[in-house]
Amino acid sequence: MTSFSGHLEEANTELAELKLQVMTACSYIKGECSRDGNYDGNLLDDWQLSSYELAFCMAELSAAAAFIDYAQKSTTQKFTQQLALSFCAETFQAVLNRLVARATDIGLDRAKLLDIHVSATYRVLLDTYASSEFLSNLGSEIAGNDIQRLPSMLSEEKELVRETFYRFTNEVVMPLAEQVHRFDEDIPDEILQGAAELGCFGTCIPERFGGLQPDDCADSLSMIVVTEELSRGSLGAAGSLITRPEIAARALLSGGTEQQQQKWLPLLASGETLCAISITEPNAGSDVAAVSLKATPVENGWLLNGSKTWCTFAGKSELLVVLARSNKDSSLGYKGLSLFLVEKPSFSGHDFNHMQSGGGSLTGKAIATIGYRGMHSYDLFFEDFLVPAENLVGEEAGEGKGFYFTMAGFAGGRIQTAARATGLMQAAFERALSYAKDRKVFGSIIADYQLTQIKLARLLATLTAARQFSYAVAELMDDGVGQMEASLVKLFSCRAAEMLCREALQIHGGMGYAEESAVSRLFLDARVLSIFEGAEEVLAIKVVARELIEKSM
Repeated sequence: MTSFSGHLEEANTELAELKLQVMTACSYIKGECSRDGNYDGNLLDDWQLSSYELAFCMAELSAAAAFIDYAQKSTTQKFTQQLALSFCAETFQAVLNRLVARATDIGLDRAKLLDIHVSATYRVLLDTYASSEFLSNLGSEIAGNDIQRLPSMLSEEKELVRETFYRFTNEVVMPLAEQVHRFDEDIPDEILQGAAELGCFGTCIPERFGGLQPDDCADSLSMIVVTEELSRGSLGAAGSLITRPEIAARALLSGGTEQQQQKWLPLLASGETLCAISITEPNAGSDVAAVSLKATPVENGWLLNGSKTWCTFAGKSELLVVLARSNKDSSLGYKGLSLFLVEKPSFSGHDFNHMQSGGGSLTGKAIATIGYRGMHSYDLFFEDFLVPAENLVGEEAGEGKGFYFTMAGFAGGRIQTAARATGLMQAAFERALSYAKDRKVFGSIIADYQLTQIKLARLLATLTAARQFSYAVAELMDDGVGQMEASLVKLFSCRAAEMLCREALQIHGGMGYAEESAVSRLFLDARVLSIFEGAEEVLAIKVVARELIEKSM
């Protein structure tokens, strides 16, 4: 009889075949977007649905690959291998169904795809590891042994970091999370100060600037581990604390002058200066190149005029990293943008008005949202707001390079958002498992019912796949690659978080819909993940699919 490890090898074979089909479809689209043998990316807008579907196919297959790799390393963990095989079987089925449905559009041979469906290897995977009996047995084991997470396989050092923030989340964040959400309050000082004392804000800043990251190498994995644990407590009040200093730090390290780095990075690392990132505008969401906030040069710096929106944490922050158009020639697109360090006082509450002595002003008003509360996201309006010349990132050499400096932080923001999604999933799964073991319906606890058991198995499998996918991408990014994978893991994890939190709420029944139940907050928070740090559609079509198609043969 074939062992579980043998079936994992067979799953790898099926994975390779399905990835080949995805790339074959990408090659077909590339051919259809070529004229006289020359590829024209502008024609891709006629292929948006196919691009969107193919991007998600690759994201899901990449998550399966990460799970397989993790399970193969856990050679003594029978349950881990079984869970990985169940995830792969259901993922492969979903991807294959999507490809079959779009076969005519994307130039694939539907008969060949159906041959995969009836192949002996594929049939064994599906019939064995996606059967109701197998899945319910996994769920029964999860409930019976209270399996809340699988072994991380982190190093001893990283596990110590995780455990430190796990305790902080349990002791400080969780007792405050519901209050912040239900009354739309500011992040309490207990969380901000405690996180700062643990070095939270310096996870992506080199040690020479007072951060926790080694000077001689990147350490994205520590950032992910910390983000996961904080997000498990609250996405809005803790899980996103690292995001803004991380993006700011990457921009400064990418294009800031030595003086700017020496001034700002230690302040960001210590949490002494809180920061926000201001990119989005009312008429320029994910289309960063369309930014129009005016930056006009004057004798002693730059005057900012115009609006920004969705600037998260702008009230409490003393530093705003603002992308603005420094060259009035709009035809330059992203080449006419510069990045500015805007200083302001810290304000509590939902609105503020900062007047400069010279007459300039910056006003902000929080946008009412259904979730992701605590940090507050603001509409901003700049009127003749003076920014000193030394606060242009890169100073004179940085003019017109703001887009590139901003992009340096976005890949990190995407993988961190995947980690936020994983933390949210962990919290939702823990609550769903606990409730399923306690709640009785028709005389039995709901964890004893087949459908609940299958749900628990699927949820833990999805959670584990997201976690191990993000760990794998972190290693790639620390090696100087992994930009595409960072986009893929965000696509997969954010969509997965919505599904998982929905199912966790469903397991709670009516109590899940009550505000007093934490799972209702998790459900609302999960919805934002596919929107910020690169909206799902833009990321899938304009980033992932575009690159897959351009690199196809």
